[in-house]
Amino acid sequence: MDEKNHSSLHKARPRRDRRVLLKLAVAGLSTLAGLAWLRAYSGSLALWSYRSYRQMENSGPASISAEGTQFSRPGSEIAIESLGGLLPSKRRVPLEAHIMSKCPDSKDCLHDLVVPAMQQIHDKVDFTLSYIGRTTDEDDGVECKHGPSECLGNMIELCAAQLYPSPQMYLGFTMCLTRDYEEIPQRSLVEDCSLEHGMDFDRLNECVSSDDGNGVALLRTSIERSANASVQISCTIRLDQKKRCVRDGGEWKDCEGGYRVDDLVRDVNELYDAANS
Repeated sequence: MDEKNHSSLHKARPRRDRRVLLKLAVAGLSTLAGLAWLRAYSGSLALWSYRSYRQMENSGPASISAEGTQFSRPGSEIAIESLGGLLPSKRRVPLEAHIMSKCPDSKDCLHDLVVPAMQQIHDKVDFTLSYIGRTTDEDDGVECKHGPSECLGNMIELCAAQLYPSPQMYLGFTMCLTRDYEEIPQRSLVEDCSLEHGMDFDRLNECVSSDDGNGVALLRTSIERSANASVQISCTIRLDQKKRCVRDGGEWKDCEGGYRVDDLVRDVNELYDAANS
C-alpha cells in the first residue's frame, strides 16, 4: 500500500501516547482469535519452528544487528571447525520483507511467498522483517497508515523478533497475527499466537509498553530502515539489497524473475552459490 497520502496517517508518540498503548496492550478485547495460520500447513512450519528453536537454544545467543531489526544466528558468515582448522566461511544472502501489520497485501506476501520460501532457504539468508511508516520530529514519534493500532501491532511483532531472534519463531508468530490482521492488536489474538509459538506474552507486553519506550524505538529504527531503502509500498521484498518483488493492491508487481516460491528459492540459491563458490 502506497503511503504518499500522509494526511491519512495517524500518530503514536512514545511519551504522550504510551499510556494509551499500554491500555491497548494489556486490556484486550473479548473477541476470540481464529486458529493459527500455521495449521494451513498441517503443522509443517510449526515443526520447523520448534526444531529450529531447539537448535538455537543449543547454539548460544543470537546476534542483533545495530543497523536495524535484523536477526540471524552468528551467522551471516559461518565457520565450521574441522581437523584441519576452520573451513572458509559461508556468506548468507540478505533477504528483507517490508510490511505493515494491518495490511492485506502483507498477509498475501508472507503467506504466499515469504514464509514457504523461508522453509527452504532459511539457512542461506539473513532475513529482516522491516516496517513502513513515517517518523515525526515531535517526541521522536512515529505515524502508521492504519492508525495507532497498526503502530502497536508493528511494535508487538518487532518485540517478538527482538526477544526470540530466530526467524523461524518470530516469522511464524507474525504470520499468525497477520492471518487475522483486522483484529490486531487484540489481546486474545496476541495471546493465542504467543502460545502457538512458545512465546511469553508478558515479556512481549513489557517490551511494547516499557517506560523506556523500547517498542517505539524499535519501530522508529525499522521505519527509518525502510525509508533509507526508498521503500514505501507494503509489501516489498528485497533480495541482496535490491527490489525483488512487490505485492500491492492484491497483485504482484515488479517481480522480475517471477513471484512464485520456486522463483525466489532459485534466485537465493544462485546468489548463495555465487557468493560462496
